[in-house]
Amino acid sequence: MTGTVGSGQLVRLILRRDRWLLLLWILVLAVLPMSYSSAIAELYPTEAARQGYATGMANNPSIVSLLGPAYGASLGALTAQRSNMIMLIAGLISLLTVLRHTRTEEEAGRRELLGATVLGRQAGLTAALLATFAANVLLGGLITLGLISQGLPASGSVAFGLAVATTGWVFAAVGGVVAQLTEGAGAARGIGLAVLGMAYVLRMAGDAGGTEGGLSWLSWLSPLGWGQHVRSYADERWWALTPAVGLVVVLVGAAYLLSARRDVAAGILPPRLGPATAAPSLGSPLALAWRLHRGLLFGWAAGLAVFGAVLGSAADAIDAAVRDSQQVGDILVRLGGVSAVTDAYVSGTMSLVALAAAGYGIQAALRMRTEEAALRSEPVLAGAVGRLRWTASHLLFAALGPAVALTVAGLTAGLGYGLASGDVGGQLPRVLAAAVVQLPAVWVLAAVAVLLFGLLPRLAMVSWAVLGICLLLGQMGAILQLSQWALDLSPFTHIPKIPGGELTVTPLAWLTGLAVLLAGLGMTGLRRRDVPVT
Repeated sequence: MTGTVGSGQLVRLILRRDRWLLLLWILVLAVLPMSYSSAIAELYPTEAARQGYATGMANNPSIVSLLGPAYGASLGALTAQRSNMIMLIAGLISLLTVLRHTRTEEEAGRRELLGATVLGRQAGLTAALLATFAANVLLGGLITLGLISQGLPASGSVAFGLAVATTGWVFAAVGGVVAQLTEGAGAARGIGLAVLGMAYVLRMAGDAGGTEGGLSWLSWLSPLGWGQHVRSYADERWWALTPAVGLVVVLVGAAYLLSARRDVAAGILPPRLGPATAAPSLGSPLALAWRLHRGLLFGWAAGLAVFGAVLGSAADAIDAAVRDSQQVGDILVRLGGVSAVTDAYVSGTMSLVALAAAGYGIQAALRMRTEEAALRSEPVLAGAVGRLRWTASHLLFAALGPAVALTVAGLTAGLGYGLASGDVGGQLPRVLAAAVVQLPAVWVLAAVAVLLFGLLPRLAMVSWAVLGICLLLGQMGAILQLSQWALDLSPFTHIPKIPGGELTVTPLAWLTGLAVLLAGLGMTGLRRRDVPVT
């Protein structure tokens, strides 16, 4: 029996289990470049207007480091620049998808169960990689067709679609490697996310110094930079995809070699054994929850701190860009803010930070589902700990964790804006308030995860789809001219647009109440259902 026997059946199983999740993220990411192209064409209908916009953005190192450079002022080049973040998102989803169907399956014991049948040793890794590679090919193809439908040149559209697909392949292969390193899925995710974060930092550092000279060579060390160096819609450099393809081959080969050298459910890196007896500080559910959540909290807080600092440092340059081209102000206002353009920028970017914080809140809430599925919650609940007490210990981090992350992001963004403008005392409180005011909407999404965990635990992952819908409504709702009732489905629509707008407490109170109600229903459902549900 060869090592890949049964891979086809496992691919079918993966597609069966993830059919809705895969369909959602592929469609959302495929539609985003089309929406960006439509918005840019509407706001900058002439070549002169687009040239002014491109010049304003090129003179702002913070925006260039965030989005990447624009290789030209054509509609296609500007669309490609605005869509560069899709490569990061595709890489993240590809990484997590491979880990979900390799290391997570082993940790849960399902891989060993399947391995007792007619299934090759490498079938699980092969199936995960094939399914993820195919999803990225489909994503790249849909992006290409969508951009061509907007009247953009076919060669540039194909180049950008390939850039997104190959970036997804690279981080799928990274996931295949890190899945072999550790025994736990959480540790594997941490290593993979660290690699992705380092790639993003290298790309940002290289792009911040311009496309020529300085530290621009750093972006060539990042897989996220290779897709940009293809220069879609600007005399395409097809050879820039060669490093990505080569790295995929190397990483996939390394993943197979490492997989052959370890036992099922084991990792290449030896686990760090803990003490034989627990410390007195772990004698409560809250202490155990802190031990489980602290790494996740610190990682998200650090990431959002960097993100906030980059966004905040760009705010002071917005006024200068508007002086060169009023259309720049128009597109920033459409991010969701009101009044002054810099206020619109701060309000809109803090809503993006809030979506990221909501991702942390969902992940923290779903830690309960992870513990239950791994059969670690049952021994805890078999003792003197009640279900509500155990749930409350995790909910504390799902509620306060996003508050910490948003506060840190608001502080770094306000500090960056204040230092750039020379008015730290005036700008820091305003930016901090714009971040913290997003918290009730974040709580609603975390509460949705709690609701699904309590009532329909097998559908708990649908809470990520809810986050995706909110992202879709926020980024494309106005562009697609959706009805107000559709926009109101997102809790972030109801957040006051500050700074620049009026702070109204009523929607914040309603959102907080809704979050409490949903979480309460979830806890009630948990009390009434069997534990565990696997």
